[in-house]
Amino acid sequence: MIELTAEELKQHFSEDIFKQISATADKLEVECYVVGGYVRDIFLQRPSKDIDVVVVGSGIVMAEALGRRLGRAAHVSVFKNFGTAQLKYHGIEVEFVGARKESYTHDSRKPIVEDGTLEDDQNRRDFTINAMAVCLNEARYGELVDPFGGMQDLKEKIIRTPLDPDITFSDDPLRMMRCIRFATQLNFYIDDATFESLQRNRERISIISKERIADELNKIILAPVPSKGFIDLDRCGLLELIFPEFVTLQKVEIRNGRAHKDNFYHTLEVLDNISKKTDNLWLRWAALLHDIAKPVTKRWEPQIGWTFHNHNFIGEKMVPDIFRKMKMPMNEKMKYVQKMVSLHMRPIVIADDVVTDSAVRRLLFEAGDEIDDLMTLCEADITSKNRERKKRFLNNFQLVRQKLKDLEERDRVRNFQPPVSGEEIMETFGLPPCQQVGTLKSAIKDAILDGVIPNEYEAARTFMLERAEKMGLKKISK
Repeated sequence: MIELTAEELKQHFSEDIFKQISATADKLEVECYVVGGYVRDIFLQRPSKDIDVVVVGSGIVMAEALGRRLGRAAHVSVFKNFGTAQLKYHGIEVEFVGARKESYTHDSRKPIVEDGTLEDDQNRRDFTINAMAVCLNEARYGELVDPFGGMQDLKEKIIRTPLDPDITFSDDPLRMMRCIRFATQLNFYIDDATFESLQRNRERISIISKERIADELNKIILAPVPSKGFIDLDRCGLLELIFPEFVTLQKVEIRNGRAHKDNFYHTLEVLDNISKKTDNLWLRWAALLHDIAKPVTKRWEPQIGWTFHNHNFIGEKMVPDIFRKMKMPMNEKMKYVQKMVSLHMRPIVIADDVVTDSAVRRLLFEAGDEIDDLMTLCEADITSKNRERKKRFLNNFQLVRQKLKDLEERDRVRNFQPPVSGEEIMETFGLPPCQQVGTLKSAIKDAILDGVIPNEYEAARTFMLERAEKMGLKKISK
């Protein structure tokens, strides 16, 4: 965070768009302020494209007047139901709204809106750091209006509500998710009174749509250190309401003095690890869900200890239900997460054993174009506190990566189809579609993946004829 003099702050509003807004506001004789995230991010030195302008009057009238002033290069969209307007001008977007005060009914986050003052408008803001405003009227151009100490909270890295947090969160419970999201994104601390209010009001999240909750959760997942957000969600009791399957990972059992790891914190460590390598939201979701089935697959085997057999396959089956309940996309993104969850054990098993060509070929065939993402996930999954074991796994993963590269260059097995098609098999032996055709095609595929024959047509056809003869099939003469 940086501190700015009044003159330095003014310089941040030297672009032509702000001068034009200022001139329009003065002509209409209305007060006009830039508010919210744009002001906050100036002090945090973060890029911000969202310019929100509050007018003590009609935001729509202001936007339309500005549009006329700027001419054909400006495009104004009016949303009368919301009392807002958007202006687009040379790649810049500005949202205009009239200053307002709000009141809420208990069963809805949609406010009853009335015209208000700047003070009313700042009162309704979610957090002090988002309630700061900068005046654009010429007489007070660049003046900071900060009634709730947002600047001090920025310095101290605190998330706090302007008014009583119980009112703020009860009125609009989505603000509870936003509170944790901002704390996670900015690496801020939620002040004690605000956090206690999260705990008291957590049940109010039930009136928020699943889509809105998922949107905030995705922003937490995309933060630099997403574990911070999940720990806060868990501490305040929201996590069990919005993502109960994840909370069950916390259960740790000890039997005969042997405990399994806490899969909740292990998963968060994997999520943090992968977040250092990728901004791919769905790969981060795969990290979050890779062990989701461990609670339902956990077994005690006296000779071995705790086991989680097939947790990857059961986890793959759990993904659609989780996505459906959260109103997440039920499309290729969900299938991608399923695939990552299903395959995440494969490279680890290979790396823990002798790295054979056959095993790596099969991995490459099954992972296809997602092989690099899968390897990234598996490397993030190595969280052992045993430094030697961790080093051995990571070194072996490098061997796997090199073999993947070498075998793909040589054998081209990524997403491959056997060189001999099912149609050719049917034509060669006079067969209709049947099990024997599938058996022959699978045998050719396995022979290539096991390195018995190269991934070439002539070798595959010769193998087909030899295998067919053993199956009692005869080539028909043309």
